[in-house]
Amino acid sequence: MGLISNGTTLLDAGAIDSGIAQGPMQLITTLTASSSANLSFTSGLTSTYDQYIFKFINMHPSANGPYFQVNFRDGDSDYDAPKTSTFFATRHNEDDSAAALAYNASNDLARGTGAQFLDGFGINNDNDSCVSGVLQLFNPSSTTFVKHFIVTTSGHFPASHNFTSGYCNTTAAIDGVQFTFQSGNIDAGIIKMYGVL
Repeated sequence: MGLISNGTTLLDAGAIDSGIAQGPMQLITTLTASSSANLSFTSGLTSTYDQYIFKFINMHPSANGPYFQVNFRDGDSDYDAPKTSTFFATRHNEDDSAAALAYNASNDLARGTGAQFLDGFGINNDNDSCVSGVLQLFNPSSTTFVKHFIVTTSGHFPASHNFTSGYCNTTAAIDGVQFTFQSGNIDAGIIKMYGVL
C-alpha cells in the first residue's frame, strides 16, 4: 500500500527505504520453527519503539505436555533476567470432565530468573494441538525503569485461556527475547515481532 501526501506518492511497494514508519505497528521480524530448540529475537529491540508486540501462532511441541514459555536477556549472553509475575487461567476439557477459572501460584515468579510459563496446563503434541497468543513488552531499552510485560494465550488440550503479567526486575535494557517449550523442541509455529509507535 502506498503512502500518499497531497496527491503525491511518497512510498509505494518499497520504492523508499522500508525503514520509514508507515503506521503505528511495524513488523520487524518473523521467525518460523521447524524442530527448533528455541525461537530467539536477538536484534531489533531498540529505543525506536516504546512497545514491542510478539504474536505467536500455532506453536506445536515435539514432546507431550510441556509448557510454552518465554525468557528475557538483559545485556549478557544468558536469558535470565529476573522477573516478578502473576498468572491465572481458565480451562475446559474436551470431554467436559473438568472446567476451572483460577489463580495459579505455581506459574508465578518472584524475582525468578527461570522461564515464565505462558500456558497453564501444558500443550499436548497431538497433531491438532497448539498454543497461540500475544506478548506485549513495554520500553525494553529503558535503563531507568523495570520492563513490564502482558501475555494472553489460548491453548488446546485442554481448551484454555491464560493471562500472565509482570515485569523484568532490572534497569538494564532488555536486548533479547527467547521462546521455548519446557521440554523438547518447537516442532512448528510462527512468531512475529512488531514495534509500536
